[in-house]
Amino acid sequence: MNKSSEIKINIELDQNNVPEKLLWTAEDGGVNNEEAKTVLLSIWDANTKETLRIDLWTKDMPVDEMKIFFHQTLVAMTDTFQRATGDEKMAATMTDFCDYFAEKLELKK
Repeated sequence: MNKSSEIKINIELDQNNVPEKLLWTAEDGGVNNEEAKTVLLSIWDANTKETLRIDLWTKDMPVDEMKIFFHQTLVAMTDTFQRATGDEKMAATMTDFCDYFAEKLELKK
């Protein structure tokens, strides 16, 4: 028998459909209705060979934290790219970009 797992994202919107609150649950991971300030979700559609995206953030997400979030996401994507493709040369180039990104945003001291 195959196991099934579910991740839920609940979005509370204001009157203009702008996210005010993001809550997520992943019971297998021990997460139950935890608050988040942003979520980036990418899904590969094999039929159309396109990436489908959901990019949401709450209106009270601080810009300085958004910059850190993006940097950490880029670093994680670099790691995932290297593990998924084995392309160490491109992963190194992506790492260089992540370092440049952090430097320009003054994220690293």
